[in-house]
Amino acid sequence: MYTHHKNIITAGLPIDSAENAIIFLHGRGASATDIISLNQHLQMNNAALFAPQATNHSWYPYSFLAPVSENQPALDSALLLIKDLVENIEAQGIPKNKIFFVGFSQGACLTLEYISRNAGKYAGVVAFTGGLIGEELDLSNYEGNFDQTPILITTGNPDPHVPVSRVNESKKILEEMNAKVSVQIYPGRAHTISKAEIELARTLVFQSN
Repeated sequence: MYTHHKNIITAGLPIDSAENAIIFLHGRGASATDIISLNQHLQMNNAALFAPQATNHSWYPYSFLAPVSENQPALDSALLLIKDLVENIEAQGIPKNKIFFVGFSQGACLTLEYISRNAGKYAGVVAFTGGLIGEELDLSNYEGNFDQTPILITTGNPDPHVPVSRVNESKKILEEMNAKVSVQIYPGRAHTISKAEIELARTLVFQSN
């Protein structure tokens, strides 16, 4: 059962003429329109762009470090929404290995949680300030092989929402699932997406395809 309504903003190329797809997941209090505009900086001009809008601008109610049960049913609803979107993109002719993910903050956490529960060879993943979700991580949720999917995770140190310890814990799990993970920590950086992070994403994730 959804708590999120299916409301997906699109941009970029029509899917039937695109080489890639990018799924953008916004942060708490933000919007699909905000996050999809990041492509002006990423400059992936051969892609169809998709950005789901969270109901009430939040994917789940509490911190990503809260017990998972406290963030239900919103978390499962958000994961199901992404799963449906991925399946729809694949059904229209763009395979999983041509699908990128880009998320910020709450959207970055959701991105990492989705791909880790649905591991496979993706085009690439960028989690701007994020980590896997839960007070304690349930390793039984994560299985499969990323087949060296490039994944970039960033955060500030300290960050008010995403501790470096959870970023490093997430990196270890993803690497054990055969992902090619890069982590970048920015001392004293505000809770935002910096120009340096965008350039790193272009270099490590987008230009490697």
